[in-house]
Amino acid sequence: MANAPEFIIDGLKATVEGKEILKGLNIKIKGGEVHAIMGPNGTGKSTLASTIMGHPKYEVTEGSISLNGEDVLEMAVDERARAGLFLAMQYPSEITGVTNADFLRSAINARRGEGNEISLIKFIRQMEGKMKELEMNPEFMHRYLNEGFSGGEKKRNEILQMMLLDPSIVILDEIDSGLDIDALRIVATGVNAMRSEDRGFLIITHYQRLLNYIKPDFVHVMMQGRIVKSGGPELAERLENEGYDWIKEELGIVDETVGQDEGEFKVPMNTTAPKY
Repeated sequence: MANAPEFIIDGLKATVEGKEILKGLNIKIKGGEVHAIMGPNGTGKSTLASTIMGHPKYEVTEGSISLNGEDVLEMAVDERARAGLFLAMQYPSEITGVTNADFLRSAINARRGEGNEISLIKFIRQMEGKMKELEMNPEFMHRYLNEGFSGGEKKRNEILQMMLLDPSIVILDEIDSGLDIDALRIVATGVNAMRSEDRGFLIITHYQRLLNYIKPDFVHVMMQGRIVKSGGPELAERLENEGYDWIKEELGIVDETVGQDEGEFKVPMNTTAPKY
C-alpha cells in the first residue's frame, strides 16, 4: 500500500426494523492506529461493525462513513471489501461445498482485480506460511469453510483471511470470545504481525485480556449507541478494575443499552473521539 488509510465515521445513525441503534457515533482511524471499543452488552457495538460492512438488516438514517475520502455508504458490500475494509466476524458462517483454499483464493483475486490474479503456487505458499504462523492444521486448507470448526478454529480462520487479504482497515468483532489463553495468544500474535502504518484497526471487545496482548492506542466506551468516553490504554484497565458504573454515574446514564429514550440522559452524550 502506498498511502496510510484514513477512515472516518461522522454522526452515524442507524436503525434495525425501525428501532434506532446507533445514535450519532463519531470516530476517526488512521493508518498505524489501533482503536478499541468497549461497552456492556446491548450498546450497539456489533451493530456498528455490521453497519460499516453494509449488512442489509441495518439502515443508515444519518451521518457518513468514508475511507480515504470515498463514500463507503455508496458502496455495495463487495465494493467495501475490495476498497480495503475487512470484518472478522463474531459468529463466522459455515459454507458447505466451498473449501477454505478456494474461498480465500477467490477473495484475494477479487481484491487484486482481473488480470492481476495470484498464481496457484504463490497462493498455496502464502496460505501454508500464514497457517503455520497461526498454528493451524494444514488439512484446514481443504476443508469446507468453517464447517465443523470449533469456535477457536473459526476465529483463527478469520485472522488467516485478514493476513492473506491485506486490508487497510480491519474490524475485529469480539474476536476473543470463546478463546482459551493459548488461542487468544495466537490470534493476537497474528493481529500484531499485521500492525503497520498502512493499516488501522477497530477492535470491539468486552474484555481487557485481549488488550493485554494487542495494545491499543485509543480506547472508546460505547453506551446507548454512542461513544461516550475516550482515552488511552489506561481507560481499559480502569474498566477492568471498576466496571462501567462510574461512567454511568459520571454521565447520568440510567440504562446503558440502546433501549433508553434520549430524554432520560442528564448530560449530552455526543462525545467525539480524541483529536489528532
